[in-house]
Amino acid sequence: MATSDYDILIIGGGMVGASLACALGNQPGLRIGLIEATPLGATATPGSAATSMAVPSSYDDRSIALAYGTRRIFEGMGLWPLLADSTSPIKKIHVSDRGHFGVTRLNCADEGVDAMGYVVVSRVLGQMLARALANVPNVDLICPALLTDITINSSGAQIVIDQAGTQRTLTAQLVVAADGGKSAVREHLGIASTTWDYHQTAIITNITPQHNHAQTAYERFTETGPIAMLPMSDNRCAVVWTVASDQAANIMRMDDDAFRHGLQAAFGYRLGKLQKVGTRRAYPLALTAAREHVRPHLAIIGNAAHTLHPIAGQGFNLGLRDVAALAQIVVDARRGGRDIGSMDVLADYADWRRHDQRRAIAFTDSLIRIFTNPLAPFALGRNLGLVAVDLLPPLKHILARQTMGLVGKLPRLARGLAL
Repeated sequence: MATSDYDILIIGGGMVGASLACALGNQPGLRIGLIEATPLGATATPGSAATSMAVPSSYDDRSIALAYGTRRIFEGMGLWPLLADSTSPIKKIHVSDRGHFGVTRLNCADEGVDAMGYVVVSRVLGQMLARALANVPNVDLICPALLTDITINSSGAQIVIDQAGTQRTLTAQLVVAADGGKSAVREHLGIASTTWDYHQTAIITNITPQHNHAQTAYERFTETGPIAMLPMSDNRCAVVWTVASDQAANIMRMDDDAFRHGLQAAFGYRLGKLQKVGTRRAYPLALTAAREHVRPHLAIIGNAAHTLHPIAGQGFNLGLRDVAALAQIVVDARRGGRDIGSMDVLADYADWRRHDQRRAIAFTDSLIRIFTNPLAPFALGRNLGLVAVDLLPPLKHILARQTMGLVGKLPRLARGLAL
């Protein structure tokens, strides 16, 4: 049984895990292993199971929203130039409540930035990270490989993996769980999580509207949940339509015309008629938060630590801020001669991230609860709130900073600085 020793073993080679490997892969003397169940560069990603009505085409490329703060992190890692030309900037954000008067409008010019955020095709982001990983000297790509066991003791962590039927044992000072919402690391170590089922399903698709989206992102609240429309290339919009879970199956069975009419009725005509709709996928929505984010020789990041409602596009961006903070903690500890797997070091990471994670969870969860409450006093209150934010620059600035991922103590990477 071969044994390899690493400073850090990252379990999960999705976008968060791969980003951490890229962030740390050039650090002198730091040996990193990245364990992933599927071959890197494959079209499917871990945990990506969904209901699909057809084989996706290029029109149907799935996309992801990157906050302005995420751009800064990629800049600090030296990766943004590899991605910038493939992104669609979000210049404005339009927030409204269907059937009511409230509206809030955010504009990048008011915040002194080029864009509030960016939309990128997930496949393109994954390919960029795969290319970057191929060029970092200190990362061993261990894939495809399945985690079969993990043991943590006072001296470090021991990982058992299965590669094509062969068992391997790997040891490390620090294991980082980046293996998604159904984390095998959490399961093996008996780390509990808190889950809240929203009884909602996100239906994901792309549409082409009649009018130019003018780089505007729309967040439209309805009685069943929000509709997000994000600007993409070729005047497409990425759509996340949140519906009650008991309605999802019927909506997924609709033909394209019926689906388009239903989405039109829910969203309205701010972009004119919806002229083309792509492949649909459906994802049940729940809030999940791990009750422990660190143990000696263990850190949990990304969706393995927290899975959010997709409202406001906070999930991946929160995970990348985990990456930025953990990378800085590890590098600073190494430079100071400290054990990167010690609880003292990892407690610094947990303390640092706790406020941002709680703030993001509270932000997304409260929006869902407030805007899906049908009672008239709630409707009046939330619409007065939208108007107040729109009219009062200090409130608008606070909301914009939260949306852009620029709140709280920022790691060096999140300020666009190298480690």
